[in-house]
Amino acid sequence: MTVVANSRVCAGCRTCEVVCSLCHEGVVDPERSRISIQSNPFKGAFVPVLCRQCSDAPCYYSCPETALEIEKIYGTVLLHQEKCTGCRACEEACPFGAIRFDSDKQKVYKCDLCGGDPECVTWCPVNALGITFFGGEKRQE
Repeated sequence: MTVVANSRVCAGCRTCEVVCSLCHEGVVDPERSRISIQSNPFKGAFVPVLCRQCSDAPCYYSCPETALEIEKIYGTVLLHQEKCTGCRACEEACPFGAIRFDSDKQKVYKCDLCGGDPECVTWCPVNALGITFFGGEKRQE
């Protein structure tokens, strides 16, 4: 299971960032969100950047502390922050730039799919985000 993004639909409103940071950190702070919106002002385009839950999971294999785990049911790559030493090897290994570093906590963070019901998908006002179950897609109505 993973969140998928349609950059052709994304309006750049950043609602996903606000909801994510509020749900995970208790504050409205897009810099602490597990999803980020990159903009290209020359094209007028917005690209949501988030963990793609890679099947080969380079972040998982790069972690020297086993702070990352591949969940058995959906194959979700989960981060156990209590094991994270802040070495940032996983951040460097991520080919999509979806792992971020919290300089206050000195630990990385990434999308955890909100326990199976991603809030960013629920709250996206233009339905640019959806969920795929590695074979079939479920979109917000």
